[in-house]
Amino acid sequence: MRTYGVYARWDSKSKELPRFRACTTRIRAEIDVEFGFVVNVKGAKNRELTYCIDHPGILDADGTTRAPFKGIVYVKTNDWDFYLGDTIWEPVSDKLGNWRMTLELDGKIVADKTFELHNEENLDNAS
Repeated sequence: MRTYGVYARWDSKSKELPRFRACTTRIRAEIDVEFGFVVNVKGAKNRELTYCIDHPGILDADGTTRAPFKGIVYVKTNDWDFYLGDTIWEPVSDKLGNWRMTLELDGKIVADKTFELHNEENLDNAS
């Protein structure tokens, strides 16, 4: 894992990774805050990397809790940087709590970080 914490707003269609802003696992839940981690994967070109973002209970339009966000990406080169992250949108209330982000390669977790999103103004961002 190269970096984790808060990043500048990210365009998922861009080839560029988001700009790193602050190293932390405690993040104030504000609209459009971008958080996650960047990993460097070596020697795994064309292999599947499975990701999971297990959120604290985001609700869908019907008020049902959504399943964790999961997917697969293919490692593009033998020395590849990959960003896994998310951002906050309205309503903020169902985004508060722990967000666990994991990456698996060949069924083994190779990156794992939990972020605590809060709305308390007097807490610092120390990890």
